[in-house]
Amino acid sequence: MAPGVLDTSTLILLGRIEDDGALPLEPLITAITLAELSVGPLVATDDVERAARQAHLQQAEADFDPLPFDAAAARSFGQVAASLRRAGRKPAARAYDAMIAAVCIANELPIHTCNPDDFSGIDGLVVVDVPHPDR
Repeated sequence: MAPGVLDTSTLILLGRIEDDGALPLEPLITAITLAELSVGPLVATDDVERAARQAHLQQAEADFDPLPFDAAAARSFGQVAASLRRAGRKPAARAYDAMIAAVCIANELPIHTCNPDDFSGIDGLVVVDVPHPDR
């Protein structure tokens, strides 16, 4: 596979994923993933978890130049929100995932995820199921 976007959970699990064939040859992330990772250390309930979450954030910042949520992604977000509503899902409940999906659609890239259900019902989004290392 060529370039593809890793969703936040897949990025966090990256070191534990055994099926490299489900990962893109050129892994990318979005600025939304960095935003989501930035919340983690701030809401951690203990020092060990806070340190682990901070390490994930810093590693992602060092390893990736994230795709932005730009004007094209904002336009695609309308499609994503409409798709989720048609599928009976609430876009606000999955705001991070919906915005990541919009960036993928705007850039014509697949999303590689260990949680494909998070992206179900989104028209125009190619979802690549990455086997979760704990399943």
